[in-house]
Amino acid sequence: MAWNVSIGCSFGQVSFLSKKMRIAIIGLGYVGLPLSLQFARSGICVLGLDIDQAKIEAIQCGRSYIKQIQSAEIQSQVQEGRFSASTDFSRIQEMDSVVICVPTPLNKNREPDISYIIKTGEKIAPHLRRGMLVVLESTTYPGTTDEDLRRVLEAGSTLKAGVDFHLAFSPEREDPGNPASKVGEIPKVVGGFTPACLAKAQALYSLAIKTIIPVSSCRAAEATKLLENIFRSVNIALVNELKVVYAAMGIDIWEVITAAKTKPFGYMPFYPGPGLGGHCIPIDPFYLTWKAREFGQNTRFIELAGEVNTGITEYVIHRVIEALNENCKSTKGSKILLLGLAYKANVDDMRESPTFVLMNMLKQRGADVSYYDPHIPVINPTREHGAWTGLKSVQWEESVISQYDAVLISTAHECVNYRQLTEWCPCIIDTRNALASIPTRSGQVWKA
Repeated sequence: MAWNVSIGCSFGQVSFLSKKMRIAIIGLGYVGLPLSLQFARSGICVLGLDIDQAKIEAIQCGRSYIKQIQSAEIQSQVQEGRFSASTDFSRIQEMDSVVICVPTPLNKNREPDISYIIKTGEKIAPHLRRGMLVVLESTTYPGTTDEDLRRVLEAGSTLKAGVDFHLAFSPEREDPGNPASKVGEIPKVVGGFTPACLAKAQALYSLAIKTIIPVSSCRAAEATKLLENIFRSVNIALVNELKVVYAAMGIDIWEVITAAKTKPFGYMPFYPGPGLGGHCIPIDPFYLTWKAREFGQNTRFIELAGEVNTGITEYVIHRVIEALNENCKSTKGSKILLLGLAYKANVDDMRESPTFVLMNMLKQRGADVSYYDPHIPVINPTREHGAWTGLKSVQWEESVISQYDAVLISTAHECVNYRQLTEWCPCIIDTRNALASIPTRSGQVWKA
């Protein structure tokens, strides 16, 4: 799908030749690795950069460390010489373009932490060349690219953005676990620091992405990504709140959503759960609320949605306590199994998973907590939940599962045999409607 693109700019004619293009993609996680492979498949020479030596070694061996990416995909591109990986950031000077795909978490005060972006910019700056393009893909607040990142790049080099090098923002739009979500098919929003920067970024992504959506600035592109995820956060908060309200009325929220989504216009289904997870929806709204204060603006609607989605875990724990009480058991001393550690179904991504929050809350109440997740056999180190590092998933066997006083379904992986679960466990708390089509005994299943 790659083709030749030639773009004029204020400091000379820049020619993009797809077979000669050299791109460095920094950050080889759930965003950077799929993007690297898409460019490589399009015939572009890609250098993946990461500070994690284990990821570099895996790529060099042609081994995937992300469930939805097959090792054969990596092997093919490495063997063809289109994809390589390194921890040596000095190799940036060999590149024509650099794409940044690093984490943007929240700090302990729930404020934006763009330190990964800043540190990456500091590593890039000494190796900037005239005419080079730098693109940020990490989700962040408006102004990060043309203020924070630009300042670091210019301070660490003798070059000026929009004059000596190009600068742009293009938000990632990954959907882990969705087989229909393909990097090359998802429209790519792009905003540049200057019109010439935009043109160069469009030319870059046109080599590998089918549809490019240009916007007027880096800030407009940054705001686009935030809107997409805030939209989801607000609507999930709505159904989470209605779940509690309707449950008090004896109404099943899942039945209501199923009926409502038959309307062919004016409605889009969203589903409740035990809390928000993933690297986007639980975090991105806080990036905007924090930045809005700089302009004297309040984001009451967004903050209320965040409160509802955060508070829903308390409701789930309350339902667990109720279910145990009905079985003449207290939370303290009970053995409780969390089914599903990943933040969404059918993936191995546990970033910001609400399951961790539920595990912590149950442990604080004296429960003996374990988890089962066929996609995550062991908990690797995380930024916020290090206490669980090294814990292994239990085995899916009747002799194991039947020992638990209650099983809390927090993520509904399709590969789980839920019929067996209903046969083995006397008390199940279902936050995902996973047992809707399976016959169960009276009082066995509690919806939460």
